[in-house]
Amino acid sequence: MPIQWFPGHMHSTKKAIAERLPEIDVVIELLDARLPGSSANPLLADLTRNKAALKVLNKQDLADPECTAQWLAHYQALPGTNALALDASVTAAARQLIAACRDLAPLRGGMVKPVRVLICGIPNVGKSTLINTLIGQRAAKTGDEPGITKVEQKILLANDFYLFDTPGMLWPRIVVEQSGYHLAASGGIGRNAYDEEEVALALLASVRHRFGERLQARYKLDDFSGVTDEGLLANIGRKRGGLLAGGNVNLQKAAEIAINDFRCGAWGRITLETPDEFAQWWAAGQALDAERQAKREARSRKKKPQREDAAGAEGQMSEGSA
Repeated sequence: MPIQWFPGHMHSTKKAIAERLPEIDVVIELLDARLPGSSANPLLADLTRNKAALKVLNKQDLADPECTAQWLAHYQALPGTNALALDASVTAAARQLIAACRDLAPLRGGMVKPVRVLICGIPNVGKSTLINTLIGQRAAKTGDEPGITKVEQKILLANDFYLFDTPGMLWPRIVVEQSGYHLAASGGIGRNAYDEEEVALALLASVRHRFGERLQARYKLDDFSGVTDEGLLANIGRKRGGLLAGGNVNLQKAAEIAINDFRCGAWGRITLETPDEFAQWWAAGQALDAERQAKREARSRKKKPQREDAAGAEGQMSEGSA
């Protein structure tokens, strides 16, 4: 099931970012530490090319530490890029961003040449929480639903440090199937864009082999290595009160339980993807997308001569009747 979600305000966000970029010194992209690859917007990568970049892995307190270290090393190896992990609600950690941005823009600073930073990311990744932590007050709206911020905000973090906050933005078409599921599981996609049971099954498939013991502990399950993803979801429903009359499992209820437990960290610190895994998914997704595009173009070329032949035949009939 391909998951897609691109509300209308995201078109205006793309335009606003493109217009703001010429005067920006550093671009902060806030990522979800549990799914750094899937939460990195390829559209933003294209828009912000050649700008100093700071990749910030938020919600690191919910992510597996070893996987987070792999992702930090991955991003820090990129040219003109630094990376750090934090919890956006912790003041001391959040303040690291200002120092990291200054390091990335050493020729900027002071009242004459203030550092100008753009912060961006997907919906519901924690930008508003981070900004409120940085300035010590509730300046940006927060919530557990994506799409809270709708307009750009300019925030003064120091006398010579300006932060431009933008609404969360996904890309128009998600080409990596796993990314769609991971984004939905994390809360980065609106609820009306996906089926919760399908997302829960994909989530369990991502988690069960690497972090199976966490699921066993949470739901007091026996060994489920020989159980299908559907069977595992049903077992979760049985253990957590998702039963219908007659003893049948309410899989919708079970799916909601599994997704909510992942989001709140009840499974422990879990990361859904490694840099190597995501690179493989990305390559496969790009190849599949190119194949689809080639098929569309072939169908278009095939239809064009048919339309031309039909137009020619219609012209000949008109001449004959004249």
